[in-house]
Amino acid sequence: MINEAAIKAYLQKNFPDAVQINIRKLGSGVQGSGFLIELKTSAGIQSYVIKTLLSEGLGHDYPSDRASVFLLDLDEYKNLLRHVKAIDVLSEMEDGSIKSIGGGKEYYLLMEKTEGDHYFHDLAEFSKKDALNDVDRKKIKAMTSYLAEIHSVKKDSKTLYWRKLRDTVGHGECLMGVFDTYPDGTLTYNEMAEIIKKSVDWIARLKPRYSRLSQIHGDFHPGNIWFTPPSPPLGKDSTPPHPPLARGGKGGVDFVLLDRSRGPWGEPADDVTALTINYIFFSVKNFGDVRGAYLEGLNLFFNEYVGLTGDNEIYDVVAPFFAFRGAVVANPVFYPELTSEQRGIIFRFVNNVLADESFKLERVNDYLR
Repeated sequence: MINEAAIKAYLQKNFPDAVQINIRKLGSGVQGSGFLIELKTSAGIQSYVIKTLLSEGLGHDYPSDRASVFLLDLDEYKNLLRHVKAIDVLSEMEDGSIKSIGGGKEYYLLMEKTEGDHYFHDLAEFSKKDALNDVDRKKIKAMTSYLAEIHSVKKDSKTLYWRKLRDTVGHGECLMGVFDTYPDGTLTYNEMAEIIKKSVDWIARLKPRYSRLSQIHGDFHPGNIWFTPPSPPLGKDSTPPHPPLARGGKGGVDFVLLDRSRGPWGEPADDVTALTINYIFFSVKNFGDVRGAYLEGLNLFFNEYVGLTGDNEIYDVVAPFFAFRGAVVANPVFYPELTSEQRGIIFRFVNNVLADESFKLERVNDYLR
């Protein structure tokens, strides 16, 4: 269905000489529907077609997916000989009105500013400690408590769960896309392909677990987690501002999240591995294995998360997500300070986790060998 009244209002504004506007459905296909627009003007009848896309499957699940398809159509229809021309891309707003978003050559996101210290700062400091202090533990408990809360929101959609699995391997920002940014010589093409193929095998194993679909952040890594001073208490006549940024806090610590990515629904392991790979990565970078505060942090994170969620199944599903996150932290473009030996340790971790039936927390250092 389309909002005929809003579309007619848009057309009347953009075609002021139209004295009559008729809209009728032409038909539907596997991806969407087409509608005929006929404008009666003093010069005769002008005809156009409006195309819609179905909102589930084929990578069109979110409004931004459908917008990206149509914006590409607008850019490229005109560049192919004998192809029909696209006129505009229309957006239906929350109030039901229609406006144009076509014609842009670049797009920008305007956000609010926040302040604080990202969690990378804490991870760097762990190298100076033999054990976590009280603040370190409170921060980990705040993060696991937050994830447990958002992951408790479930959705019944096989399509979206399978999409998250597919995207984890094949998306341009995920495993295959990250590997495509590697400088030649970091890994051979065959070595990268083996990790990809093992991950695809894991996708097949996880597809029946679609009931795990949950609300997620999607890029819960240390650079997107900014710990901030606790907010001052509100006065009795004060009202809290609208909270545009995700916040979480427990035990006297508070944090703000940035850069939610790749859709609001997915496998909870995506968030868990995005953070926990860093305890392994930073420890390997500093010591060559997982020890001290890093090992304690890794164990505390998993134990707290499982204790809060009851999700013991998490260990059975993390492998392909650790593969993606391992490829990120081993990437010389992102982390040029790593030695080739340290990268090799990360790749051994990835391959050994993919080869195991489930991730065994107590064997984390065995996976590095």
